[in-house]
Amino acid sequence: MARVPRDTDPRLLRAFVAVAEELHFTRAAARLFVAQQALSRDIGRLEREWATPLFTRDTRHVALTPEGRRLLPAARRVLAAHEELAGAVGADAGRPLVVDVAAPVATGHRVLAAARDAAPDIEFVARFHSGLARAAAEIARGTLDVSFGRVAGLPPGVRAGLGHRLIRWERVAVLLPDRHPLAALPRVPLAALAGETLYAAAGNEETTEWTDYARSLFQGRGIHLAPPFPKIEGEAEFHRVVRARGWSVLASEEFTEVPGMALRPLVQPVPLAPVSMVWRRGLRHPGVTALAAAAGELGEAGGWLTRPAGSWAPEADLRLH
Repeated sequence: MARVPRDTDPRLLRAFVAVAEELHFTRAAARLFVAQQALSRDIGRLEREWATPLFTRDTRHVALTPEGRRLLPAARRVLAAHEELAGAVGADAGRPLVVDVAAPVATGHRVLAAARDAAPDIEFVARFHSGLARAAAEIARGTLDVSFGRVAGLPPGVRAGLGHRLIRWERVAVLLPDRHPLAALPRVPLAALAGETLYAAAGNEETTEWTDYARSLFQGRGIHLAPPFPKIEGEAEFHRVVRARGWSVLASEEFTEVPGMALRPLVQPVPLAPVSMVWRRGLRHPGVTALAAAAGELGEAGGWLTRPAGSWAPEADLRLH
């Protein structure tokens, strides 16, 4: 049983949580903006203070020990309390937090609902706009506080002004007209889409990160990206347009139902799309802490950060996360 001191340095807890979530010392060091050697020293110090090994590691793999898995949720709660204390005296602490969750069925919406339950005294104002490219611009202008999406699809200069944390690898699906031959399958192999043309929001400048993801997925597989089309406003209009044009659509498994269409998961391999929580760098607000804590708890319970064997994600995302 670990003997946890009452005065453990929060910096060491942040190091532990970062390595536990990334399971990679280089990525964890980059996330914390510290040298990998310094991060390793902090983990070693924490293991000595707690008198227990927290990780097993060799030249290729890092994994939590049983004791490390047991201590991780408590470490997250302690850090959340520290952040809440800091946020309570910040300039932003008293105002509502504006959060774009994209859609009522999206990962961000689930995180927001859990944060509201856990922190009822914090006022969250939800928005429902798809596209991290648009959200990042609003965050930079100060008209939005938090959003969710694929950070690797943003320009490096935009990413530099954002805080972000990977919270989930979402499985990707295809939305097919009911009469499409592939709609009869419970799961659609990627190879079966060769020769097909899929809509992935090309032409919508607010969702360029998703179109970029689609190009990476389609490359070398004979799948065609639907040509640019004007931005489609609203769920009802989206349903009308895709049905009228007979489109198949690249989507997340967390996607709204569309009458007359079938959502089928993609397999062989399973494409994964990263969802990060994104906020303005330097923002101090207890709502950000509550959202991060809720995402961590949901991810722990649902295995959100687990990548199944044989899955696929763009190289840009794997390097970033």
